[in-house]
Amino acid sequence: MQGPDLFLDPDPPPASPGGGHARPRPEGIWAAGDRLAWLSGLILALSSFMDWYAGSGVGVKLAVIGWHTGLYGKIIFFIGLAVVAIVVLRESGIDLPPSAPESLVILGLGVIATVFVLIRVISIPEAVLPADGRGIGLWISLLAALGVIAGGLLRAAEDL
Repeated sequence: MQGPDLFLDPDPPPASPGGGHARPRPEGIWAAGDRLAWLSGLILALSSFMDWYAGSGVGVKLAVIGWHTGLYGKIIFFIGLAVVAIVVLRESGIDLPPSAPESLVILGLGVIATVFVLIRVISIPEAVLPADGRGIGLWISLLAALGVIAGGLLRAAEDL
């Protein structure tokens, strides 16, 4: 009696189109979209504790962090945390429902953060006056919010 040959592969893997080897798609946190999204989200969250406004009064130099600029600074902090949480949860095996693709959620959070940061770039809140200039933390927030958008776009491109 002859048994099945264990060393033969009954179903050979399909050949990739073009005849060459397909480049392996980066998985996990090292994928470009995930890496950019979590890094930008972390910087966005931390940037609300950096100086957004600077100025000087009578014998006083003033620096105001983003957290103290009102509701927008706090929302930007929580948006950054949400982006990091989405990426970390995805890596731990918890996915968003299929009706809400995570690349679009990250993209939407990035757009909201960008709009809120741009509002703070354009108008200085009256509560922080005599601050007459913008600090480096505000520009870092803007770059991080744009980075979240880019991370969401890269994630969407990787999903295609």
